Amino acid sequence: MIELTLLTKTHSAGQLKQIEKLLNTNFEGLNVEMEVVTAPRGRWVQATLSGEDEAIATNFIRKEFGLCPTNLDNVEKLATLKGYIVNLGKNQDALFVDVGVFQPEIVYANIPLLHLQATLADGRKLALKKIVELFGYCNDLPINVKVTAVKREESVVEAEFAAGQIERFTAWRESLLDRIIVLGAPVSEVKRMLRYTGLDRDIITIEALGMFEHALTCKLGTDAAGLISKIGSNLRTSRFAIFNPRKIEDIIES
Repeated sequence: MIELTLLTKTHSAGQLKQIEKLLNTNFEGLNVEMEVVTAPRGRWVQATLSGEDEAIATNFIRKEFGLCPTNLDNVEKLATLKGYIVNLGKNQDALFVDVGVFQPEIVYANIPLLHLQATLADGRKLALKKIVELFGYCNDLPINVKVTAVKREESVVEAEFAAGQIERFTAWRESLLDRIIVLGAPVSEVKRMLRYTGLDRDIITIEALGMFEHALTCKLGTDAAGLISKIGSNLRTSRFAIFNPRKIEDIIES
C-alpha cells in the first residue's frame, strides 16, 4: 500500500470528488484500489493506493499533480516547490507559503518582505499589506518558491519566488491588463460562467494557476473590479482578487 499527498488543495467536498473521478477514469484497466481523502491539516488531497499496478498509478499522480514533501527532512536548499499563500495579515515582515510540510509538524516557507520589495516593487519600501493589495495576493493563491535555507533544528524554511513565478508576475505587470484571480472553481465552471453571463467578450484568456485556481485576463480598457459582482453572483462559493498593473505602476512610480 502507498500513501501519497497530492500537490493540490481542495476548497470543498465536491472538488475532492472531482479529483477522485479524474483518477478513477485514468486508472481504468489497472489493478489498483484507491481511496481519496482530504488531509485534516492544510486541506491537501491524500490518496491511498494498493494493488499490482500501484506503481503505475503513483507515477501518473506524480506527473499530473506532483507530490508534497510532507516531512521537513525531504526539503532541500535550492529546491523549487509549489505552495499556497497562508496566514495573510498575521505577519508584516514575511509572506508565508504552505508547501506541504506537516510531519511531524506544520512548517511554512517564509518569503522575506525585502525580497518582495526587490522583485515586485523595484526596491521601493512598500509595506507587505500594500504589496498584497496591489498584486492581488490572498490565502490559497498558488505560487512557486525556491528554497534559500532549511533550518531543521528550528523548523524554519526560508524562500524566495521561483524564477518562473517572477516571470509570470513581471509579464502580468508589463501587459497593463487587469486580471481577476478566481479561487475555488474548476475551469469548466469558470468557462460556463463566462458564457452564461456574456463576460467571455471581456475576458481574453483563462490562465490556470492550480486545478481550482485561475487568472482571468481582461481585455484592454476593461476594469476588473466592475466585473466582480456579476462573476461572484454565478460562482458563489469562489473567492476573488484583482491584479491591477496600472495601479501598481502609479504607486511604485510615485
